[in-house]
Amino acid sequence: MKIRSLELFTVAPRWLFLKVTTESGLVGWGEPVVEGKADTVRAAVEEMADFVVGKDARQIEDIWQVLYRGGFYRGGPVLMSAISGIDQALWDIKGKALGVPVYELLGGSVREKIRVYAWIGGDRPGDVAQEALAKKAAGYTAIKMNGTEEVEWIGSPARLREAVARAEAIRDACGPDFGIAIDFHGRVHKGTAKVLMKELEPVKPLFIEEPVLAENNEALLDLRSCSSIPIATGERQFTRWGFKQLLATGAADIIQPDCSHAGGISELKKIATMAEAYDVAVAPHCPLGPICLAASLQVDFCTPNAFIQEQSLGIHYNQGSDLLDYLVDPGVFDYRDGFVHRLTGPGLGIEIDEEKVRHAAQTGHRWRNPIWRTEDGVVAEW
Repeated sequence: MKIRSLELFTVAPRWLFLKVTTESGLVGWGEPVVEGKADTVRAAVEEMADFVVGKDARQIEDIWQVLYRGGFYRGGPVLMSAISGIDQALWDIKGKALGVPVYELLGGSVREKIRVYAWIGGDRPGDVAQEALAKKAAGYTAIKMNGTEEVEWIGSPARLREAVARAEAIRDACGPDFGIAIDFHGRVHKGTAKVLMKELEPVKPLFIEEPVLAENNEALLDLRSCSSIPIATGERQFTRWGFKQLLATGAADIIQPDCSHAGGISELKKIATMAEAYDVAVAPHCPLGPICLAASLQVDFCTPNAFIQEQSLGIHYNQGSDLLDYLVDPGVFDYRDGFVHRLTGPGLGIEIDEEKVRHAAQTGHRWRNPIWRTEDGVVAEW
């Protein structure tokens, strides 16, 4: 089970896929990428290959520890995303070698299906009520949208009225039981977040995501005292150590570690178990591709405090390719009545269409975040 090679593929819309092959020919897939920094993560994976090639693919924990601790400098989005993709691929290999899904190796399933939500509205949300109704008609029971466009340090009353009106329109259109998650995307600073969360309370959102930037998480306790809306955060935090203080202070109701950023399947499961001890729910972040989604689902199916899963089918970022386009069997993510049912195939439970991936990698991508500015010219959070 020695690892023979690591091969990387940059594919549209903004993804990076990793193929790990053993000397026996067994293959595992991972998704190591930071959105907008695919080439940087590619370089990190290629450097880490020196510590991976020739090693026993079954020794997942030991390889993780070597990659994390052996580099002296550790953590952060680039290094942890590189480790995440390698970790996902090794779990895929191990599951395939044993003929079982990854969740069976992590204690077995605790559920038959996991609720999922769909994105609407894009970066600059507009007439979202009709989009929400369309998702409801397609079977979804919850959506997520960006709450605002760019916002000044203290947001204008007009911006706040627009944000609240959009949420109210969805609630009126879709009814009292439809899930409405509102992502502030770190665009809203503390003073404005207080006001906006209070104004949104009558809509009863499923949660408010990233009401402030991750580097300002100390503000979350203040925000929790101002509003009863559950607070979710964590997509820009990495490893169990990155979540330790957030959990210990009780600043969030829901954490959102990303399986392609926080440390892979190994670390996502550990973070989720830590959260369970603090009575905190888990909703893994995943606006990425099919490998990251499959890896996230493997953890969801064996994690009792996972309650909903983000997924990118039809998301506004997916220009040129969508979530299911690189799969041999697009039906493997069994969407029914707002849920994805438990995957049953070995490893990650998906089969990547390698020919299509290789063809797409010939073009690749150079996706970048937009750069936003407020009306007076100051750089704003995207």
